[in-house]
Amino acid sequence: MAQVTARSTRTIEAPAERVRAALADYETVRPTILTEHYRDYRVEAGGTGAGTRVHWTLQATKKRVRDQLVEVGVPAEDRIVERDTNSSMVTTWTVTPAGADRSVVAVETTWNGAGGIGGFFERTFAPKGLQRIHDGVLSNLVGVVRS
Repeated sequence: MAQVTARSTRTIEAPAERVRAALADYETVRPTILTEHYRDYRVEAGGTGAGTRVHWTLQATKKRVRDQLVEVGVPAEDRIVERDTNSSMVTTWTVTPAGADRSVVAVETTWNGAGGIGGFFERTFAPKGLQRIHDGVLSNLVGVVRS
């Protein structure tokens, strides 16, 4: 099994503290910024930052569906880490100040991919698909933190 990684980055015209707070708000903000690829969203514990547990179904393609139960950690002030308890998938959101009213948001998802020919196709195509999903979430985040 090889590790598969998908990354996206966006500069947002909003202070890093506001962006971090929005990303850590799984109760009200997260449901509004998720794309149509997410369904069955529900907060099972917490709701803000570390200790939050949230469920969703991620439909990356017609055939690729993941039932995810995500536990949230905040190992550093600039980072939010989401670990899927149902798989090896880990998504890390990093928010870095880029001036007083500007932030750079990077999102990186990694997981242990399949082996063999299926793994080859997963490593080749899955990162681009997940990158498009992340780009959609980042676009929606812009609308929330700029208003």
